[in-house]
Amino acid sequence: MTSIESISGAEMGHLLEGFGVNLLVSNTEQTAGFLKNVLGFTILRLSPDYAVLRHRENLYQLHVDSTYGDHPLLAVLPENGLRGAGIELRLFEVDPDEAEEKAVTGKYHVLQGTADKPHGLRECFLLDPDGYCWVPSIKI
Repeated sequence: MTSIESISGAEMGHLLEGFGVNLLVSNTEQTAGFLKNVLGFTILRLSPDYAVLRHRENLYQLHVDSTYGDHPLLAVLPENGLRGAGIELRLFEVDPDEAEEKAVTGKYHVLQGTADKPHGLRECFLLDPDGYCWVPSIKI
């Protein structure tokens, strides 16, 4: 298989299947750094405009605004403030205590510290640089 670093956009599109997550971010390197250093993602491809990361069997894409051209989401993005309000990106079987510690060390925003929840999970709420809320959790 050809390296994901060198394939075309069309070839990348053909690799995607199932459910996909694509986040529109202000800075791919910052968000990719958060996902790698705090949540254990693997960076497969990284440029100032686009990134592909893997977490377990799932691929995640990051795009900066300029790559979206005439995409309809550009019209609803806030000019200022956080982009990720209203969505939780949950990562099951990821140690929240460890992720929170890494977030604090990396000076990322901990929205809510790690705690045992009534729904049987131990979890915390971490914001990436664009305000997307990542929720690592483990079973109690």
